Amino acid sequence: PYASLVATILCFSGVALFCGCGHVALTGTVTILENHFSKVTSDHALLTDVVQLMQYVIYGIASFFFLYGIILLAEGFYTTSAVKELHSEFKTTACGRCISGMFVFLTYVLGVAWLGVFGFSAVPVFLFYNMWTTCEAMRSPVSNLTSVDSICVDVRQYGIIPWNATPGKACGSTLGDICNTSEFYLSYHLYIVACAGAGATVIALL
Repeated sequence: PYASLVATILCFSGVALFCGCGHVALTGTVTILENHFSKVTSDHALLTDVVQLMQYVIYGIASFFFLYGIILLAEGFYTTSAVKELHSEFKTTACGRCISGMFVFLTYVLGVAWLGVFGFSAVPVFLFYNMWTTCEAMRSPVSNLTSVDSICVDVRQYGIIPWNATPGKACGSTLGDICNTSEFYLSYHLYIVACAGAGATVIALL
């Protein structure tokens, strides 16, 4: 049962990292958008509702995988050859094989689903990385920029907020100030950890 134990621990760790870090990172993202990119509440009302829905989904994912991981661990423990040899009087029934096959199928389906979650969690990492590299380019002494204010990041082009949102973009020193905020730094690194947690969950399910 050691392989099942390791997979369960890895699954629990991955789900915990994804859910915990993802929840906090989403809250920080909304704060950044409200303070710097969308000053009118109605412009990002839909995004706020989507973020709240995603946070509720995170609660559901954490609860489901806590129970599912325990069930898988128990199922893996009782189907190992060591336990079968210890309790040789117990015979494998058709129902038992069916249940084991169902768990294997469901686990692979969840593994494929988590591949999608892993890909989706990489999107905010990419967006934050673009902002971070832009800020680093402005601060670099070898960039030889004639006008820092001409460098902008427009989050409207990513579809996060509507095109009529104001200001919708940040340029120059304003963009640099955003990159220096604790919300940006924390959210960026939490998204990276959440993405890594999703990847660990995929490995555990496979």
